Amino acid sequence: MPTRQGSIHLFRLFGIDVYLHWAWFLAIAFFTYQPGSHSPLTWRVLQCLSLFLIVLMHEFGHSLACKQVGGQANQIVLWPLGGVAYVSPPQRPGAMLWSIAAGPLVNVVLFPLLSLLLLIAQQLGWEESLPNLYDYVEALWIIDVILLVFNLVPIYPLDGGQILRSLLWFIFGRARSLKITTIIGFIGLAAIIPFVVMAHHPWYYVLAAFVALNCWTGFQQSRAMMRLADAPRHAGFACPVCKSAPPQGAFWVCGKCRKPFDTFVTGASCPNCGTQYGATFCPECSSLRPMSEWTTAAASMPPKL
Repeated sequence: MPTRQGSIHLFRLFGIDVYLHWAWFLAIAFFTYQPGSHSPLTWRVLQCLSLFLIVLMHEFGHSLACKQVGGQANQIVLWPLGGVAYVSPPQRPGAMLWSIAAGPLVNVVLFPLLSLLLLIAQQLGWEESLPNLYDYVEALWIIDVILLVFNLVPIYPLDGGQILRSLLWFIFGRARSLKITTIIGFIGLAAIIPFVVMAHHPWYYVLAAFVALNCWTGFQQSRAMMRLADAPRHAGFACPVCKSAPPQGAFWVCGKCRKPFDTFVTGASCPNCGTQYGATFCPECSSLRPMSEWTTAAASMPPKL
């Protein structure tokens, strides 16, 4: 996944920093320089910038929805395969579902507006009198439809796959829903591979590799989450946010020496390199709180009967 490293900071809006990955310029050059195209270069560049804007609106849909449900969302990175909104919603299926579904919902809202604009262009005869402008309006409509349909394909990590995972979460729980979704993603990817080969387009190969890598990563993550769910718990500690007791085991990794350890056994200190941590990460809800708050939260919880 792209990160802010190697990216250009564009602006900050609603507390969200927007970055443009350097590889985006390669995509712009690839799509604007099309030998044999009848559309002037200026209009092709304008179409790419419009794609940029629609993708950005889509990612802001994710980010603002995540903030609405109490999650963290402070970064968007635009790159050749679209955009990535770095969102961390509360670990609840409903919160996750809204944070993911809000992105495609932006395209749903745009669809009737762009359809009306295209209809007006057809009624006014722009296809004959203003062909470049008509092609641009038609391109906007096509871009929005493609983004909407593509993102609703139920293949992880596309929005459709993550929406499916959120729905399955209600039934199977967090870990198993992710495992099921990644398996469905592998099956869906295998089904479209023949079309990718027949199209023989480098962009489709890159996209297929991206989906395969993320499905594998998600599958491995689901296995780790299932081990986490089955692990025994530390008594005397509780997450200040989600109130879950922390698991026993080396589920924390030192940011300095990269060695795993149990932070509740060592007092938030890495036993390998001695690095002391001021805050402890909750593997259940992803919150980061000082160790003192973990003991305070446990003390304030009513005793189990």
